[in-house]
Amino acid sequence: MTDDSTPPISRSPLDAESDRLAWRLAVDAAGVGAFVWDLVTGDLRWDGRLLELFGLDDDSFGGTIEAFNRCVHPDDLGRVSDALQRAIATSGDYLAEYRVVHPDGTVRWIEARGHAFADEPDGHPVRLVGAAYDTTEVREGEARVGRVLESMSSAFYQLDRDWRFTYVNSEAERLLGSSRVHLIGASIWEAFPAAVGSAFEDNYRGAVASREPVTFEAYYPPPLDGWYEVRAWPSPEGLAVYFVDITARRDAQEALDRSAHRLAMLASVSEALTATLDPTEGVSRLAIRLVPELADWCLVTLVEDPHASDWRRGLRDVGWSHRDPAMEDVLRDYAARRLRAMTDSSYLAQAIRGMTPVLMDSSATEAVAAVLEPGPARDRLRQLAPFSAAVVPLRARGRTVGVVSAFRDILRTPFTDDDVALLEDIGARAALALDNARLYESQRDVSEALQRSMLTPPPHREGLQVATRYTPAGEAARIGGDWYDAFLQHDDGSTPPDIVVVVGDVVGHDVEAAAAMGQVRGLLRGIAVHSGDAPAAILSGLDTVMQSLQLETTATAVVARFEQAPSPREGSSGVLLRWSHAGHPPALLVDPHGAVTRLADADANDLLLGFDPAADRHEGAVTLESGATLVLYTDGLVERRDRDIEDGITVLEHLLAEMAPTTSDLDQLCDRLLGAMASQEQEDDVALLVVRWAPDAA
Repeated sequence: MTDDSTPPISRSPLDAESDRLAWRLAVDAAGVGAFVWDLVTGDLRWDGRLLELFGLDDDSFGGTIEAFNRCVHPDDLGRVSDALQRAIATSGDYLAEYRVVHPDGTVRWIEARGHAFADEPDGHPVRLVGAAYDTTEVREGEARVGRVLESMSSAFYQLDRDWRFTYVNSEAERLLGSSRVHLIGASIWEAFPAAVGSAFEDNYRGAVASREPVTFEAYYPPPLDGWYEVRAWPSPEGLAVYFVDITARRDAQEALDRSAHRLAMLASVSEALTATLDPTEGVSRLAIRLVPELADWCLVTLVEDPHASDWRRGLRDVGWSHRDPAMEDVLRDYAARRLRAMTDSSYLAQAIRGMTPVLMDSSATEAVAAVLEPGPARDRLRQLAPFSAAVVPLRARGRTVGVVSAFRDILRTPFTDDDVALLEDIGARAALALDNARLYESQRDVSEALQRSMLTPPPHREGLQVATRYTPAGEAARIGGDWYDAFLQHDDGSTPPDIVVVVGDVVGHDVEAAAAMGQVRGLLRGIAVHSGDAPAAILSGLDTVMQSLQLETTATAVVARFEQAPSPREGSSGVLLRWSHAGHPPALLVDPHGAVTRLADADANDLLLGFDPAADRHEGAVTLESGATLVLYTDGLVERRDRDIEDGITVLEHLLAEMAPTTSDLDQLCDRLLGAMASQEQEDDVALLVVRWAPDAA
């Protein structure tokens, strides 16, 4: 038979010696020593490197297993002997790491590996051959790392590639609530089953798959019940995980967020309530602000007299809101009926009488239904189906001005004491704003009534049509110094009397301005009627009297007088218009064809009243055509934030050119002008006086 296999390469004795030398050099470089233990004779042979590792020499080493045992640290001897016996009994491998004690007391770590060989005939072990090397530096390095890991404030554990714990430091033991004895060797998914499918598993597996470190925050449910900040680094051995408990930090942040949210809500409510001085509108805004932020639905009740013998008297549900638009009609119907259906033991009555909040943290439907008379109100309540409720009185200046009734459905967390405290804070602000609005409304009504009482209706003169309008400013300042006036002059009964018309504006927008307006208006009227003077002289006389009486005010005004023309020109109807301005926006004269003329410009508009009684006052005059229209107004009609006064006057001129010739009814003309010139939020008072000379319509 022919052998086709490759013949072995013959090696010379020199080659074999070279191999042995190379092997020895490698062993020496690695610091490895060799040993042979003859199990038949008991002789134990060590080479020079191994003797050096044990701190011995040929003379001091006895060459027996007993001599070896004397070198091993007593705490490790049993474990090493067991490893040797297992290798001999199985003719298998030997592996052990142990400490040896040198003759000088130095302790070193040695790792030994070997194999037990048996004889061919009967299989009895005859020798054990092996090698050993010093691992002291490795052990000391691991010890240093271990000491570092144990001293860290962060928890640390190591997972192998099968997700089993291989190391757990003491902080990790504390945070995980389990000792390393139970964790080492256990699968993380079995030891912490709630981690499966959570952010922990997603990030851990993602880090291993991508070989990139990850950082994340995650919550682990009870028994740990905590938030953790985790950093995980993948390695060839598995995954290293550092983590810290951030539950306290998260709680503090959530508390801070709640506080910020609370402050933001209080600010929002305050802004909503102070944006209007109408009590009913403010209450309505409060209801909208509370839903759905604090409640699923709520009602706000005004209390007119909290000390009334019948607590229902003066109560009005004026604001309500529901988070579900489909339930708004049900809530509206409930609000219309509930007060009449409440018994004396109702929670609303308790809040008003006791002046303290009422909290129902569960079963609110049954609790409220029990204090309602049977009927539609109770039926609507069951449709609304509240689970928890808080009824909070709104108190300001020692009295209850309203009540907030807030409700939550069963799907929402019930009201707590903290919620009630927040509602009380909101209620305190709402109550103050509501009470301020009521006080302001009362004062405004009195002041406005007083002001309107001074704006008397115009007198009648044949051929002259007069229409007036006064509109107060928006909610922030409902009274001010604007006025109009119209009165007779030279009324001796022999000839048609002259009519004097005035529009003026005292500087300011408050009660003091309104009072000063009343004084200035009365003085002007008295001076004009008593003296019979023309417009310029009337204004000069008023200036003198204001200084003499020490009226600390300034005002603008325009005075015009309709008088009998001494010699009417052809085409006129015998009426002369005479006028004078004191710093006031120019009066506008519209002819029958729509041409608009300004009766004052920069040269003809004299100084304001209240500065210099000696100032020159100028006067203009023109004979009117039949159908001519005079328009006097205050700056509130033409000036606003988005339009200066000059632009406003131009707009008014265009409107008059279009409207005046086609509008025969002066009241209608006034309304159209106000509607076209007004802004959404009127910022200033407006006084408007329109006169038309129409002898043919008399």
